[in-house]
Amino acid sequence: MYDPVLLYTSPGCPDCAAVRRYLEEHHVAYEERDVTAPGVAEEAKSRYGVRVAPITVIGCEAVWGTFAHQKPRLDELLTKP
Repeated sequence: MYDPVLLYTSPGCPDCAAVRRYLEEHHVAYEERDVTAPGVAEEAKSRYGVRVAPITVIGCEAVWGTFAHQKPRLDELLTKP
């Protein structure tokens, strides 16, 4: 089992699509928030210090950057016992 997952994305973002695909391929349920919606980028900035997508939040840990950058950490966080 894994912690709740929150994914901040933006339309047309290829890395956002890659993270989304990764989560779906691993059967990980997630809540998605669009940073272009009113207030969402500000929410991400105040909570995690960044407001550029993708931002993947698992439990209380936030990971951001390209999918290639995020993938090793996602693998660790989603396969922990």
